[in-house]
Amino acid sequence: MEIAQSVQFVAFVILSLLMIGGALGVVLFENIVYSAFLLGGVFLSISGLYILLNADFVAAAQILIYVGAINVLILFAIMLVNKTEVYQQVRGRLIRQVSTALVCVGLFALLGTMVLATPWQLSETSPAVVENTIVAIGKHFFSDYLLPFEIASVLLLMAMVGAIILARRDLIPEAQKTTEVYTTSFTLPEQPRELITTGNDNDNN
Repeated sequence: MEIAQSVQFVAFVILSLLMIGGALGVVLFENIVYSAFLLGGVFLSISGLYILLNADFVAAAQILIYVGAINVLILFAIMLVNKTEVYQQVRGRLIRQVSTALVCVGLFALLGTMVLATPWQLSETSPAVVENTIVAIGKHFFSDYLLPFEIASVLLLMAMVGAIILARRDLIPEAQKTTEVYTTSFTLPEQPRELITTGNDNDNN
């Protein structure tokens, strides 16, 4: 084993342990804020694995999109709506936890079997071996997949324009006011109130 391969192996083991530990923390921690931070660590570990696979573009996209956008959005949403509440214990919680653990162990065994049974060795003449993934993806974007790439950009532009229009309240027409009164099951029509005579009126009489 060469030095470069040994370093890659050690980095792979460390990143794998960080990813598995972070994923377990996301599921097992009761504090949702800690789970969100650990989810960011899982995304960073996955980007490190992409770097080991020489997929530098996918690693950068993983950090920019998942860590810099989605995970930050999740944290903002949690901090805006998170409230400390005391939840009651759900009946049959132990059975649900055991069944969930069995399903997770089964999925892990299935994926592990697939990893061990898949031949991962690639020859140097294989088309999967690419020196610079950014250049290869750019060539495909502007040659073979130019039309889907442009359609996706137009759809994103339409979504952005629609979000701007919905955010501007002054462009939304106001509903016309009507004189009709509707009563629902939650409201009752107001009953006429009788005037109650005061004590001064009785004294005058």
